[in-house]
Parts: sequence; C-alpha cells; structure tokens
Amino acid sequence: MLVPYYKKENFELYQGDSLELLRNLSGTFDMIFADPPYFLSTGNGVVNINGQFIKFDKGQWDRVRSKGEIDAFNMKWLSPCCNLLKDNGTIWICGTYHNIFSIEKCLEKLDYKIINFVVWQKTDPLETFSDKRLNFCAEYIIWATRKRCNDYTFNKEALTRLNGGKPMQDVWKISAAGSWEKKFGRHPTQKPLRLLYRTILASTKVGDRILDPFSGSSTTGIAANLLDRYFVGCEMNKEFLDLSERRREFLNNQGNFEGMKRRMEENPEEVMVLVNHARSELKEHMIKTGICYTRVGESKGSVLVTYGFERIQYVLIHTNGTDAHLFRLQSKGSFQIWSKESLIKCGFNPETSPYYAVYKFDNSVEYPIPRNPNLKQKINSYRAKIRPLSDFFDEYILY
Repeated sequence: MLVPYYKKENFELYQGDSLELLRNLSGTFDMIFADPPYFLSTGNGVVNINGQFIKFDKGQWDRVRSKGEIDAFNMKWLSPCCNLLKDNGTIWICGTYHNIFSIEKCLEKLDYKIINFVVWQKTDPLETFSDKRLNFCAEYIIWATRKRCNDYTFNKEALTRLNGGKPMQDVWKISAAGSWEKKFGRHPTQKPLRLLYRTILASTKVGDRILDPFSGSSTTGIAANLLDRYFVGCEMNKEFLDLSERRREFLNNQGNFEGMKRRMEENPEEVMVLVNHARSELKEHMIKTGICYTRVGESKGSVLVTYGFERIQYVLIHTNGTDAHLFRLQSKGSFQIWSKESLIKCGFNPETSPYYAVYKFDNSVEYPIPRNPNLKQKINSYRAKIRPLSDFFDEYILY
C-alpha cells in the first residue's frame, strides 16, 4: 500500500517514479492532467530574460530524444493513466511540437478521441535567440476521452460565465506563471494557476477526483482544491514535493483561499473601467481637458494599483454616484505621474498631495451607459475603483 509523502484533506502527494506509482495507485479518476517532458532541451538553447540572454536547459530528463524513444516513453505513462481513468473521464495533456504529435499517436492506439486541441497563447513569452525561426509563444493542450464515451463532463455555462458571457474558444490567452505564484519557490515548467483552474472547471464536478502524474509544484492540486475537487499527485523530486506542501498550506488560511479563488474567477482579458468621483466643477473641467487624476494609495479618494490595473481602457467620472460620463483612455492601462504644479498649469486646483496619477482620455467621444450603474458609496468617502466594463454593458463595446 502506498503511503503519501504529504496529505491534507482533499490533497495527496506521492513520491517516486510516476511509471511505478501509476501501477500501484488505487481507485479511479474523473480527470487526469499531465504535463510530461517535452524533450526540447538541447543543452545550447538561449532565451532573453529581462534583457539578458540566458542558457535554456531544463535538465537531463528533458533532453532531446529520437521519435521512437519519445513514443515509447509516452506509451509507458499513458497506458496506466488510461487504466486509472473512469469510463466517462477525460485527460488533458500539455506539449509543444516536440512531443504533442507523439501524444496524439499514442492516444489513437489506446482508443481515445480528441475533444479539443487547445492553444495556450502566452501573453508574455520569452524571446528566443534565433534569426532562423519565429518566436515561440504557444503551447498546446490535448483534451481527450475514450472513443465510445459521449457523456463526459463539460461545464459550458461555467466557462461562458468565466469568459465574460461569451462562449469559451479553443485559444486561451493566459500569461505565464507570475511572481505571486512562485513566492514559495520555483519550478522550471510551472504552469499558471489560471490555466489549470480553467481545465478543471471545464471538465469536472465538485468532489471529483483528479490525478496529475507529473505534479511538479502541484498547480493542478491548488486549482483542484480551489474548486472543491480531490487531488492526487505523483512527483519524484523532494524539493518540488516540499514546494507543493508550502503552496497547499497557504490555502489553509481562509482569506488566502478566498482571495486566490476570487482572482481565478476574473477574466484576464476583460476590459476594466476606472471609476472616479469628482465634484461637479472638477468633473466638467476633467471632461473639457480630457484629463482625469487621482491620488494613489490607501487614503480617501485614492485608487489602489491592483491586479487588473493594466486592463483599464475606460474612465467613468461621476458626482456622488450620479451624472456619470464614460470615455475611453488614449492608451490602455497607462497613466502618468504628475506633480501638483503640473495640474495647476492645466487649470486644476489639487489640494492634498504633491503627486497624482493622471489618466488621459479621448474627450471627443462620450459613450452612453445603457445599464444604470450603482456607484453609491458612503457619503464623503468615495474611493476611486477599478470595475469590469461588463458591470455597465451586457456586451463589450467593439471598435
């Protein structure tokens, strides 16, 4: 009987070679997510990280191999995985052109069919140092099930809601794992939490069992637990098992759990609106000049620079929650820091702070707001806020 390296409620980790562990795991699973070796490390690859060209080599386990060797390896781990998958379960497998065609070939031999071929388009790809090919900016994810299966889980409505009311497509624009996801340590092939959250939301129900045979830093497990699913992971490296434990322990705090889940429920492509209160005379002058400004920080009337700030595309100016006016920023997500003196030169009369965040907008076109926004806050305590455009429109403005 296998003994978990770490176990916490609905989270289990086992240490060892995945090929051995998969033959000894008990029970079956509703979903499997696998991020196997891509076999793309040549030992002499170079990438650009923050302006520095750095050697790219993930290790011996990822070194380039022959097509026959790649096919044999993939069949070795896929075959026991398929034995552990329920008849109506589904499997998601990541890859690049180095291994994804081998994966497809193995799935065909195992009598599986592809449901979707998802393109994960990275919004912030590393620059590859080559003048002979295009820059790599995508990875691929096969979503598959048994050929005879037609009753697998697909939560279309949940995905549509996550996508701002529009049907989810098979090209996912998601940034690579951010620094906030690596606060407890780093893994060389760590996938963004948002990617795993989306796959699990798409194809499982509450309480379902999920397996990751190459769990790494257990992003699959974190996403599974955020969605109230049971996770089982296999990993050989003790360093990554300990990293996984630290990440899972972080979720024991209810505030951490809720904050992370709230972040996952946001659409990373959704357009945001800066909502700013101004007295009537100030509001009219802002509209006249195409300049909106706020203090930055925690104080009354300030705006906090938080996640989503880079997606601000509109500014909505109101007075005490009424008489709202909506304009488009000249440049999405951008602002400038101006001194008090600079604002005075433009006819404003700032009173409290020596510096302000300034947002320039196109005042030649005002957009009518079809949905009456609820902008009311406690009297004399209006704080500038960032809100989704969908709070004010049933559909995005398209132009």
